[in-house]
Amino acid sequence: MNTATLTRAAVLTVGISLTGTALGLGRDLLLARYFGAGGGTDAFLVAWTVPETAYVLVVEGAMSLLMIPLFSAALAHDGDARTVVATTLPRITFVLVTVCAMALAAAPLLVRVLAPGLATHDVAVTCTRWTALTVLTFGLAGYLSAALRAHQVFGAPAALTLVYNLGIVGSMVLLHHRAGVVGAAAGVALGGLFMVLVQVPSYLRRVGLPRFWRLGGSALTVGAVLPVIAYTLARQGQVFVERFVGSGLPPGTISHLNYAQKIDQIPMLIALLICAVTFPALARDVAAGEVDQARRRVESDLRTVTALILVSVAFLIAYAPQVIAVLLQHGQFTAADTAATATVTRVYALGVLGHAFVGVLARPFYTGGQRTWYPVAAMAAGLGLTAVLAAAGAPALGAPAIAAANGVGITVTALLLLIGVHRRVLPISVHAIAGTAGRLVLAAAAACAAGLLAARLTTGLPSLVQALAGGLVVLAVFAVAARLAGFHEWRLRDAG
Repeated sequence: MNTATLTRAAVLTVGISLTGTALGLGRDLLLARYFGAGGGTDAFLVAWTVPETAYVLVVEGAMSLLMIPLFSAALAHDGDARTVVATTLPRITFVLVTVCAMALAAAPLLVRVLAPGLATHDVAVTCTRWTALTVLTFGLAGYLSAALRAHQVFGAPAALTLVYNLGIVGSMVLLHHRAGVVGAAAGVALGGLFMVLVQVPSYLRRVGLPRFWRLGGSALTVGAVLPVIAYTLARQGQVFVERFVGSGLPPGTISHLNYAQKIDQIPMLIALLICAVTFPALARDVAAGEVDQARRRVESDLRTVTALILVSVAFLIAYAPQVIAVLLQHGQFTAADTAATATVTRVYALGVLGHAFVGVLARPFYTGGQRTWYPVAAMAAGLGLTAVLAAAGAPALGAPAIAAANGVGITVTALLLLIGVHRRVLPISVHAIAGTAGRLVLAAAAACAAGLLAARLTTGLPSLVQALAGGLVVLAVFAVAARLAGFHEWRLRDAG
């Protein structure tokens, strides 16, 4: 993929995905407006653990990390990926249907395991039965997305979050009076169906169905699949820890954690969209033996992500109360909820760079179809640390302790993956990456300090005005400080 094509693909993906992200933000605003931060919302969020896990596992995780390299290799060899479809799609569909049925049957057990202290257990079970349907629809959507991205088709896959959130928002608007939070759960199921349907026309046009289906001979073996599944489940394990520990704290704690996390994830999702576009190219570079080109791609992704994340972190730390007030303090979401969520948002922000690095650094381990357990071990180490710190700190410090544990654990995982990529996969320069990150951290600290000062000077103005003015201050100071620190790469990327 040449520079112009990569740039167009990135712009298209970012544009459509930003629309979906904005709609997702609207979804969270409606959730806060209609249901606030109480037991009902906690029940829905526990049920939402199923689609959250399914999305990470089969859309961002297994389907992306396993299927894109398979499709890319098939296209590189004979220009036709339908042989891969013939051998993999029947197996994958059977597994998805089976797991979906098991999740539906085990809904009461899932709720009991995920949130043993939850007061609204029955509501959570009902919501979980709706959300469990996404195991099937997300899996099929992830498969179609991987096939299209390998064919350099990015528009339909980029629309996944848009149509998913459209289903949830529409259902909440229509059903919140009649069905309460169960209406939101039904919207999750509807949004999952939309994710499949939006990709079918592009898939049939660009990939197509095979003439003959085959039940054997697939490169998608248990040995190749298990490490990816284990990694993605461990990656999602931090959410399990938060819901489990948070269920024993006062009602609303899980909601405060969720809202804060969603706000902090916005810059990370935007930054990682670029990596989603470059992953098929990275897989082809590795398949072709272009190690140096692959190394440059990964290093460029890390530099781009670091800059985008740190300027956002500086803003969120300085203006979390104003951002939360503007976005969420409506309807049932009170000023007390704003204060609690803002505190958690600031703590969460400290770990966002670690999350983004993990998203970038996991991909190189699977570009060549390697059967490696190293990412699993790195993720397990960070997850174990998160669980210990959260369990120890939550009784005294509440939700902020859980958020801090999340940040420490994921940062440890990111460092382990960085070292692992350098030693096991690609000869990336750890020293150069650390130097860039260090300079940008200093720039972010200066920008955050300027933002905090500006916030004090504008006290008394509406929260929206403060946030907008503060955003300009933080961005300007960060840009100047980053340039003075020697960071000059304010371009989309070097496609090479």
